[in-house]
Amino acid sequence: MTDRPTRTRAGLLVAVATLALVALIVVLVPRLRTPGPRPAFQLPVACGETWILGTYPGHDDFDIDFFPSSGSAWGRPIHASFAGTVVAAGVNGTLGSRTPDNPKGPHGTGAGYWVKLDHGGLWETQYLHMLEPPLVAEGDRVEQGRQLGRIGSTGKSGAPHLHYEQRAAGRKMEAHFAGEPSGITTDDREYSVRRVSRNCLPPAA
Repeated sequence: MTDRPTRTRAGLLVAVATLALVALIVVLVPRLRTPGPRPAFQLPVACGETWILGTYPGHDDFDIDFFPSSGSAWGRPIHASFAGTVVAAGVNGTLGSRTPDNPKGPHGTGAGYWVKLDHGGLWETQYLHMLEPPLVAEGDRVEQGRQLGRIGSTGKSGAPHLHYEQRAAGRKMEAHFAGEPSGITTDDREYSVRRVSRNCLPPAA
């Protein structure tokens, strides 16, 4: 006759296995789906400005760090690179204490203040290390060019910049802007490219 502790342990094992299977399905099923056409993404910075897009070893393939080609990065506006719905907005990890007045303060962990947008068709973009809480909230519908926040150095960040990603079905992809590849691909070396933003709002009616 099976004793109660043995039955309890068996029940716990079944419950844990079931939860693990559900978690695996939640993670893998979206990745098995085929994403829709790539949205017409634009640079996530102000129209007409020239920015330096860079990466370095250990940064992860396709991750892009944005730095202005002139002037300070602190507080520069971050714009939605395409219309979408806010699915995350707030704090990821810990903030640290790097500010314009204390740029060498202790850094935090993770993304700091960040925003993630769902653009439909399994396409997402992410915007990390914002200076302060985002200007949008989860569930908001935003149009291309909408300001999401300002550039800072929260989270695990060595200097003020915008860390940006494009993802399809959960996988990081080489970012495209104005229909052209960004040029930031692998993280096998440190390199950068210059791009001019065409993230321009239509004229008011």
